[in-house]
Amino acid sequence: MALSFSDFMDSLRAESPDPSLSPALKALWFDGKGDWEASHNIAQDMPGVAGSRIHAYLHRKEGDRWNAGYWYDRAGYPFPDCSLEAEFRTLVKAFLESGA
Repeated sequence: MALSFSDFMDSLRAESPDPSLSPALKALWFDGKGDWEASHNIAQDMPGVAGSRIHAYLHRKEGDRWNAGYWYDRAGYPFPDCSLEAEFRTLVKAFLESGA
């Protein structure tokens, strides 16, 4: 059974992420819990587009526009003009759907 966005958000009440979550979803889980550092540690060790997208989002959230822009470029995505909340939702849904 696939996890829904609502299920993912409900899981934020737990003390730790479900071990079956992908690294991308674990990074976003920690961000959802307010642990930017843990999220960043996972994202920076993730190769490819997924890691770059999350890394970009995290630096945007941190307020480091230049660094965020660098990671959006690496991921092949434009700098978003949506809210951070909307970007978080988009990322979680994308990784839930792709299983990445």
